[in-house]
Amino acid sequence: MRVSISEVFTSIEGEGIYLGTKTLFIRLAGCPLRCFYCDTPYALSIGNGTYYSIDEAKTIIARKVERGTFKANFTGGEPLLQHEAVRELARYVRDELLLKTYLESSCYDASRFLHVLPYIDICKIEFKLKDSNAIDDKHYTRLLENEMLCLRHAIASRKVTYIKVVLSSLSKREEVEELARMIFEGDTSKAIDGFVLQPVNGVNEPTLEHMLAMYDAVHQYYPNVRIIPQMHKVMGIP
Repeated sequence: MRVSISEVFTSIEGEGIYLGTKTLFIRLAGCPLRCFYCDTPYALSIGNGTYYSIDEAKTIIARKVERGTFKANFTGGEPLLQHEAVRELARYVRDELLLKTYLESSCYDASRFLHVLPYIDICKIEFKLKDSNAIDDKHYTRLLENEMLCLRHAIASRKVTYIKVVLSSLSKREEVEELARMIFEGDTSKAIDGFVLQPVNGVNEPTLEHMLAMYDAVHQYYPNVRIIPQMHKVMGIP
């Protein structure tokens, strides 16, 4: 088995509920989606990565681990595109390097998500809004179904689980409100560790009023909602 990796590096987590933690980033190459706000276009093609055997990748990862590292992020691109390799590497990182494993995924394929889940400690479930242009309209419902299934699997497996939704000026309150209603129907809220609304920067930035409206749309269903931009960009770090 071989794996295409874009880069492996240590930095400060700039997103989500673990903002500010020292993190090893393992960026897998390749992604089937095409979000307009993607900030790692160099990782979209699997062919743009460097191919390694699993043992070679393990060696590279081990050499990059620094003292005090809190967790290792499997990111992309889209890690689930190479789910078999991610499962092997996550097992190694968690069981042998003794680091928490964190999956950053668009959750486009629930069966692949289930394959890697046993070796993942922290799941960031990202729900793509229609304005992301991640996928064509005729396949959007299927993407949403897979995202929802991944959320249910993470909760059932008692993983640390939080939700991320990227907001732009084109995002619609009605869509965000309906998404929150679907997520939190039943007793889901007690099993979720946070809901992050992440505003885009540059193209189609949302206004303060727009962000507050989206906050309110989620807050009526779940109180632990936060608006957090990509802070690594503010700090000027990768």
